Amino acid sequence: MGGRKSGASQVVRIGGAEVGPGARSQIDLPLVDLSTRLPLTMPVHVINGRRAGPQLFVSAALHGDEINGVEIVRRLVKLSALKRLCGVLVAVPMVNVPGFLNLSRYLPDRRDLNRSFPGQTKGSLTARLAKLFLNEIVAGSTHGIDLHTAAVHRDNYPQIRVNLADADAERMACAFGVPLVINAGFPAGSLRAAAREFGVPVIVYEAGEALRFDEAAIRAGVKGVMRVMRELGMLPPLRSAKPAHDPLILRSSQWVRAPCSGVVRTIKPLGARVKTGQALAVVADPLGETETEIQTPVDGVVIGRTNLPLAHEGEALFNIGLTTGTQIVARTLDDFDPLEEYESGATGELAETEPQIV
Repeated sequence: MGGRKSGASQVVRIGGAEVGPGARSQIDLPLVDLSTRLPLTMPVHVINGRRAGPQLFVSAALHGDEINGVEIVRRLVKLSALKRLCGVLVAVPMVNVPGFLNLSRYLPDRRDLNRSFPGQTKGSLTARLAKLFLNEIVAGSTHGIDLHTAAVHRDNYPQIRVNLADADAERMACAFGVPLVINAGFPAGSLRAAAREFGVPVIVYEAGEALRFDEAAIRAGVKGVMRVMRELGMLPPLRSAKPAHDPLILRSSQWVRAPCSGVVRTIKPLGARVKTGQALAVVADPLGETETEIQTPVDGVVIGRTNLPLAHEGEALFNIGLTTGTQIVARTLDDFDPLEEYESGATGELAETEPQIV
């Protein structure tokens, strides 16, 4: 099996609608009716270039409360560089529409969409949505980028998760331009695992926190998608692009847990380089009579952490990406500036900019 490959420019068909070369259209994929009998649909934005090229899908809000990706897609489809598009961009800002409306990670049946692929046409609500997305969006694509954040009350440093055994996916991951690439397998029921059966390489961008907009994470995401599109030949290369350092490849990570219950005072921020024995935080009782220092057990980078200042014994507080090669880490992380302006077109001119979210 496989997605649409580069070749002659052609009509894109999604949900019974057709989008011809050089056209763009918004398609509403029917989902289910609400209990009030109002119809519920999944919005899909299709931009079909005049020239042949890959068909890339960019999806967000598989988990309905992970909203950074919604804003990334909104900004992406507005960029003037897409006038030079070769191939097709299929942008889906909200896959889990019911979860998005309910501010929930899950669907109303309490299932995790990203553990429910490939789904079933006559299964649960989650199974039906998974099957619809797979058939209508993934099956016709050649590549995919899935946008995520950390869970509620947790924060992720901008990172790409990918199976490095897939050469095409590795190329996309390295082109994205964030400093950390984490080697990850294919969790059962995940979108990446299901897309693999169609021969479609998919990378996952993780950054920020659920139910919050993070301007740095959003800007890094928009620029990353554009870089991948240039790498795939969907957009012309920039003439004066700033050379990017190779990302740091992390092949494993581990959580550091609270040694006792109490109030957490964090010391190390996201993206910090840490050495074995360094203090990550301090846990104290509310009156300050006892204090316990939380130390990192390994050398690495803080790739995720909790934002809650309260913890019970055993709760996961810091996610440390294990690595060696401190000089490479320093160069890669220190030069990363997610708040740089967007670049557009073949000449490197600045695109229309959005006001920063603070």
